Amino acid sequence: MQLVQGTSLTVTSRSNPTIKAIRALRTRKEREARGLFVVEGIRLVAEALHLHAPVETLIVAPGLLHRHPFGREVVAAQPGLRVPMLEVSDDVFASLSRKDGPQGLAAVVRQRWDQLADTDPGEALAWVALEAIQDPGNLGSILRTADAVGAGGSILVGPTVDPHDPTAVRASMGAIFAQRLIRADIGELSTWAQRHDLHVIGTSDSAATVYTQITYHRPTLLLMGSEREGLSPALQSLASEMVRIPMLGRGDSLNLAVATSLVLYEMLNRGLRTED
Repeated sequence: MQLVQGTSLTVTSRSNPTIKAIRALRTRKEREARGLFVVEGIRLVAEALHLHAPVETLIVAPGLLHRHPFGREVVAAQPGLRVPMLEVSDDVFASLSRKDGPQGLAAVVRQRWDQLADTDPGEALAWVALEAIQDPGNLGSILRTADAVGAGGSILVGPTVDPHDPTAVRASMGAIFAQRLIRADIGELSTWAQRHDLHVIGTSDSAATVYTQITYHRPTLLLMGSEREGLSPALQSLASEMVRIPMLGRGDSLNLAVATSLVLYEMLNRGLRTED
């Protein structure tokens, strides 16, 4: 993708080829074909730069950004880091924006995917394997929680939502730049878990053991199923232990992001108590 850089010209046409190429990244097909995605908003762009994400270009609308001092500071700091910049009119930025009140700062970022076979689980608290997750908000929220507790990364198993979907990126609140992302099938996941002798915990509402009643070992591989179907029998077979989250009311399940957060924070709390 050719991007305007090193120029004082402002792009004012919505039909500019570069603008059309960036706008096309709204679709998953284009994101996957090019290995790129768009991040919008001052806080998210600042996080991408702070965490040294592979930012290909900054998209700046000075007419909108002038209302945001921190955003202006972010842009002013970039020339020394040689981050390419594309200056656009407010109208052109609005044509790229997915927000009701665009702030005038976005970025085109290259996707980063790790290979499971080359990944060392290390001393992270946990790794999260998400089977057939379909809600981008759930995925983004899980990335955010995984980062908060010190998990190593997330492994997407089977047909899943795109973690670079704008909703997932926003929900991650920048965690997508800190968490490692991996795609794998069940066979690859099984081989990896056995090679590294991981403690594998699966979740199911029919499990006999409550998630607070087991001993967790660092690192744990936490298996979480899809929003509708839960964990498949094939993935359950990888688990050394299956656990459930108690449900005392009328409902029979929790939101996937909430359920994942409960188990991850139980692991963290156990670790903190051990350190004390």
